[in-house]
Amino acid sequence: MKKKIEPKIDWQAIDTVLLDMDGTLLDKHFDDYFWEEYVPETYARQNNISIFTAEDELLAKYKEREGSLEWTDLDFWSQELDLDLERMKQEVDHLISIHPYVLEFLDFCRGVGKKIILVTNAHPKTLAIKMAKTKMAGEFDALICADEIGVAKEDPSFWGKLAEKIDFDKARTLLADDNEDVLVSAENYGIANVIFVAKSSSRKPTVYSDRFSSIIFFKELMDMAI
Repeated sequence: MKKKIEPKIDWQAIDTVLLDMDGTLLDKHFDDYFWEEYVPETYARQNNISIFTAEDELLAKYKEREGSLEWTDLDFWSQELDLDLERMKQEVDHLISIHPYVLEFLDFCRGVGKKIILVTNAHPKTLAIKMAKTKMAGEFDALICADEIGVAKEDPSFWGKLAEKIDFDKARTLLADDNEDVLVSAENYGIANVIFVAKSSSRKPTVYSDRFSSIIFFKELMDMAI
């Protein structure tokens, strides 16, 4: 197991908190189940193929688009797979859940006067489904989908484009994400505080980053203010 790099956060030096959604604020189990089980099962039935063939075909399709906007584009995949993915997500939205200590962390950030921005690669339709289920939308100063920026967060140009849309000082900003590629692009842009969320899914083991400071729960960051 990778050794944990402990975060060191000076809350007095932070004005803006950028937060990923899936795997960071929300349990990634929903997404893993949807794309790895529910979609393959439905795709197999529709195309009269075995679940194993469906999984192989879908995995190949997924990998072709990984790291691009199409990777999370619900409309693109609905057309590509001939499935109504928006409806399918709503059918299993009972699996959408918030990670422990997230709501407390959002309250904490608000209480100490930080601007809170949700920054996600998720498609706007997916964002709408998840905000409707969790009732979290009002916790943020802004909700930003990569779709409206024009590139995925892994793209180095994302953060400069984001800065044109919302006002933040990269030297006084914290970003938390469960994707190391995203943190690399943000760090290269100059965001001063980047945190890796090591427990993206409640059903999978904790995996620390060997490059970035890691947390399991946001309680760890709140405790630094005590």
